[in-house]
Amino acid sequence: MPCPQILIFGNSGSGKSTLAKALAIRHDLDHLDLDTLAWQPTEPPQRSELSQVNALLDAFVERNAEQNRGWVVEGCYTDLLELLSEKAGHIVFMNLAVTACIANAKARPWEPHKYSSKAAQDANVEMLLEWIGQYSSREDEFSYAAHLGFYDRFQGRKTILTANTDVVDVVI
Repeated sequence: MPCPQILIFGNSGSGKSTLAKALAIRHDLDHLDLDTLAWQPTEPPQRSELSQVNALLDAFVERNAEQNRGWVVEGCYTDLLELLSEKAGHIVFMNLAVTACIANAKARPWEPHKYSSKAAQDANVEMLLEWIGQYSSREDEFSYAAHLGFYDRFQGRKTILTANTDVVDVVI
C-alpha cells in the first residue's frame, strides 16, 4: 500500500488539526500544521516568503519519501496547499457550517505551538471568531471561495466533510 499523502483544509475551527492529529497517530503519518511555516516570528506577525515555505515543504516531502513514510498537512492557506497539490494523493475539505466552526474555536484547547500561554490564546478569541464568521464573504487565500476552487481543481482523491465525526478510517 502506498504511503498516504493527505492535505486537510477549511475554515478556522473546522477540525483540521483534530483530524490531522488523529490520522497521524492512527496511521503513523508525519503531521505538519501550516501555521508553523506560514508566519514569521515577528511582532506583529508577518507572512513568510512563499519561496522559503516552498523550500521547507519540499524538504518535508523529501524526508518522508526517504523514510517511506506518509504525511498529513493541514491548514487554511490555499497558496501553501497549492505548493503541495501535485504531491498529495488525497485532499479533505472540512466544509463545516460557520456556526460549528465558531463553537469549535470557543472550545479549542491551548495550542502551545501558536501561543505562549492559554491567556494569550484567549486574548485573541474575539478576533478569531469574527474572522471565522467572514469565511464566506472574504476573497483571500483563506476564504470559502479559495478552498472550493482548490477542491474543484484537484485531480486526485478528494473528500468533503460537513461534520466533525470520527472519519479517521474513511479518510485513509
